[in-house]
Amino acid sequence: MEQIDLKSLTLEELQEELVRRGEKAFRAEQLYQWMHEKLAEDFSEMTNLPKAFREWLETEYEYVTLEIVEVRRSKLDGTCKYLFRLPDGHVIESVLMRYHHGNSVCISSQVGCRMGCRFCASAIGGLERNLRPSEMLEQIYRIQTDSGERVSNVVVMGTGEPLDNYDNLVRFIRLLTHEKGLNISQRNVTVSTCGIVPGIERLSEENLAITLALSLHAVTQEKRRELMPIANRYGLEEVLRACGDYFRKTGRRLTLEYSLVAGANDSTEDARELAKLAGLLHAHVNLIPVNPVTERDFVRPREKIIDNFKKNLENCGINATLRREMGRDIDGACGQLRRKYMKRSGKGGDEC
Repeated sequence: MEQIDLKSLTLEELQEELVRRGEKAFRAEQLYQWMHEKLAEDFSEMTNLPKAFREWLETEYEYVTLEIVEVRRSKLDGTCKYLFRLPDGHVIESVLMRYHHGNSVCISSQVGCRMGCRFCASAIGGLERNLRPSEMLEQIYRIQTDSGERVSNVVVMGTGEPLDNYDNLVRFIRLLTHEKGLNISQRNVTVSTCGIVPGIERLSEENLAITLALSLHAVTQEKRRELMPIANRYGLEEVLRACGDYFRKTGRRLTLEYSLVAGANDSTEDARELAKLAGLLHAHVNLIPVNPVTERDFVRPREKIIDNFKKNLENCGINATLRREMGRDIDGACGQLRRKYMKRSGKGGDEC
């Protein structure tokens, strides 16, 4: 019989479970605090719980803690890239980025990804499995414990398509932002999607105050189909309609993520069309010069082209930022560190 994953339970579910097993309800609050506020790595650290109770928990339940396999620290900007081992042996990666306004962590939502975006290392090899809420939380918990610094912003933009793991994602957000956990503001949580229309529609009904970021990357259906296979399932017009509905229902401003690929989507006409789309959605544009990936032949545009692209957007009245390149000296792009580890360890090589 599969053990219950304690760290993925809400406080109410934890109370119900312990009471059902004959324990007092107040133990659930103590246990919840150790898991989600004090970030205990195992039951032995929970010193205000009776020893017999801790031993019983260890026997009866699963307590998920991620193991740090490797940490790479950038000499350029202090960015830290973490490689974690999951309980089943799979590895995932996360990134700690330090800004003047606080620390941001970019987490993975799946082991691998099945979306197949052509410029992304995460999609090479496909999807292994979804991450549980506990495994998403643990990336943040272990980074905060290891760094000794408070995490104030969370971006679900690492390996995986978050809306392809919908139920676990929403549960993760509610646990992360719970007042008796890390209590991170929902407004400081960003979820990125390549355009899973049913997921966007469901998310707009969840009464969450998070930011939704659409990985757009092209301004026509034809160009988007070349870069992103998901466009074969959900057309650009359909995706933009769902995003517009999300903005109207939630009042939360959207972000359009746009990876600039030399010769593919970086023309003046692309900038003008992007400005039109952003204007219709009242969206902010985040420009991302594509990271080099060994297995792909995409390259970033020249600096002059990048600057002109951004200026063209601003001249059309669109608020646009150029994402700072953080951790480039430590395999900062999604999926790169994991793939190098898999090759070194002989766990799949180019097919991992």
